[in-house]
Amino acid sequence: MFIWNEADRAQQKAALERPAVTISDELEKVVAKIIAEVELNGDEALLEYARKFDKRAQPRLLVSAEEIQASEGVISAQLKQAIDQAYSNIRAFHALQVPVEKRLETQPGVICELKYQAIEAVGLYVPGGSAPLPSSVLMQGVCAQLAGARTVVLCTPVNGEQSIDPAILYAAKKCGITTIVESGGAGAVAAMALGTQSVPKVDKVFGPGNAFVTMAKQLLSQSLPGFAIDMPAGPSEVLVIADERANPAYVAADLLSQAEHGPDSQVLLLSNSKQLIKEAQGELDRQLLQLSRADIAKQALKNSTLILVEDIEQAFAVSAEYGPEHLILQLGEPAPYLPLVKNAGSVFVGDYTPESAGDYASGTNHVLPTYGYSRCYSSLNLLDFYRTYTQQTISKGGLQLLSKAILPLAEAEGLDAHANAVKIRLENNA
Repeated sequence: MFIWNEADRAQQKAALERPAVTISDELEKVVAKIIAEVELNGDEALLEYARKFDKRAQPRLLVSAEEIQASEGVISAQLKQAIDQAYSNIRAFHALQVPVEKRLETQPGVICELKYQAIEAVGLYVPGGSAPLPSSVLMQGVCAQLAGARTVVLCTPVNGEQSIDPAILYAAKKCGITTIVESGGAGAVAAMALGTQSVPKVDKVFGPGNAFVTMAKQLLSQSLPGFAIDMPAGPSEVLVIADERANPAYVAADLLSQAEHGPDSQVLLLSNSKQLIKEAQGELDRQLLQLSRADIAKQALKNSTLILVEDIEQAFAVSAEYGPEHLILQLGEPAPYLPLVKNAGSVFVGDYTPESAGDYASGTNHVLPTYGYSRCYSSLNLLDFYRTYTQQTISKGGLQLLSKAILPLAEAEGLDAHANAVKIRLENNA
């Protein structure tokens, strides 16, 4: 148990430090090398990484259309129903986000418009090194489908001699995705950004991933002209704020649901109750014994902290400093505290709102900013799959009126050509 008010500022910062940050310099060098190899060797680099990292003796890249089509008959009826239900909820919530163009006559004869245009080529990254994630296919694929992207490339790793999980293929089929690449990690991101013999080049890459994926996205977006990413979405993290009446079993279950994602995941508990923290620790120990991914969760828990705060208000202040990907509020009366929420990717309110609901099927998106980027990035939404641009149409009379603002400003800035572009039109009697 970490007692917040008994720690100095350096100790408080250390308690909130994310594990991946400490290896960022080494990580950048490794990822930069992978990007360079993909740029040089294309498909062969991806195949080599599949052999090396995914332990595939005979790797392939593209999944056949026949295999995608057949996936519906391979998965169980129960899983098919679950994917269908999740798809329906996710599509319904994101359909509400379809943008509406704006038009305004700012003054007589001056019409300004805000336009939306779908990004034509998008890449969707779906983690899968330790477990297949059809839910991540849905979160991204629904957005690409609703936006109407012309080119959609999905990359996901496959381990060993396994076949790609048919649930991934069925989720992709629901979203109309036909280009599926069996490749993961930084190499897959590089392939989508740069293009290879088999992987179409895209304009923007979406999706969560580990520290290598996140670093690749950042490096490529900084160095490749015209290429963009959704956000720095890296290893999973959750912060739970719980009061003295919270159920410690629920608290522990929520912490473990994120800890099992990967050894570099991070989970934090903030509570004003010593007793709740002690009971939650006991529940963590008990529930760990029941998990198939207990070894992974144990590693993640080494990066994690249970923190005693003075009161719930202080818990929200600490949460805002951390900027969690997921923020869970297990509070008896959460409504009065909701205005205190700051810097969170997605918020789960109440005892019966587990993070798992957002991960899978409630309808909100689970691609979220990590590493504290929730201070300035948003959860993935439909608008991320569009670009906006403005359009203006001005009559001669409108320009005459507008010149009273343009000409003095151009003169003040010493930009004669700007002023002349207006004057020459107003002086033309045609």
